[in-house]
Amino acid sequence: MTQSPLIVLPADVKEIDLYRWHAAAETYCRAIIAGFGGTPLVLPSLAGVDVETVLDRVDGVLVPGSRSNVHPSRYGAEADPQSEPYDTARDASSFALIAGAIRKGVPLLAICRGMQELNVVFGGTLVSELQEHPGRDDHRAPVSTVQDERFAIRQDAILDPGGELAKALAADRIRVNSLHRQGIKVLAERLAIEATAPDGTIEAVRVIDAPGFAIGVQWHPEYWVESDEPSARLFAAFGRAVKARMTARRAGLAAAAE
Repeated sequence: MTQSPLIVLPADVKEIDLYRWHAAAETYCRAIIAGFGGTPLVLPSLAGVDVETVLDRVDGVLVPGSRSNVHPSRYGAEADPQSEPYDTARDASSFALIAGAIRKGVPLLAICRGMQELNVVFGGTLVSELQEHPGRDDHRAPVSTVQDERFAIRQDAILDPGGELAKALAADRIRVNSLHRQGIKVLAERLAIEATAPDGTIEAVRVIDAPGFAIGVQWHPEYWVESDEPSARLFAAFGRAVKARMTARRAGLAAAAE
């Protein structure tokens, strides 16, 4: 029987109905299934979770977006009520998964908040409320109660012609959606820019010295993975990397059992 690659996602933490919930949005989980036939596993953002053991048993890490922002204390800034909500438990879980994935060579795809976390993990900083800064466009979601309108593809992303993303997407410019208030201010030294918006906002990065696939994007390819070609190509590239990891990992397990 064909087995599918296991992809772990860090959970957001939310207070609902007097309970503390650890959850991930369905769109990311469905994109893993539809994009390359993976099996999503949501990891609780709890202190004491053995992230190292998890990474030894999965084939990829997807760090999703979220309504919350990375807490400014993570990059040496002061918390600002205007940039709330924060989710410090999610910060801790994501940071551990990202750092561990790069160290162990586990393929990594970081989306929106995930890309911001990736930058901070390696020493970069963030800026909040991009739309209030001179020369920057408004990258927030359109005001609507209809998700298709909020996630509408409406903005250009200019790809580095020599970058890994341009190769994977077979393009030098694509159209993407945009739903964020926070973005990269100072780029981490271990990251390279893979795409920018027309206003200069960093839209995609890669980890320069990563032993495997390690890409972050500011937009939301998960939402249109079944109908938008660049979104599908990105998930397919991630899928190829995690399937290669799965094959190598399981071959290693089989050899150890002999």
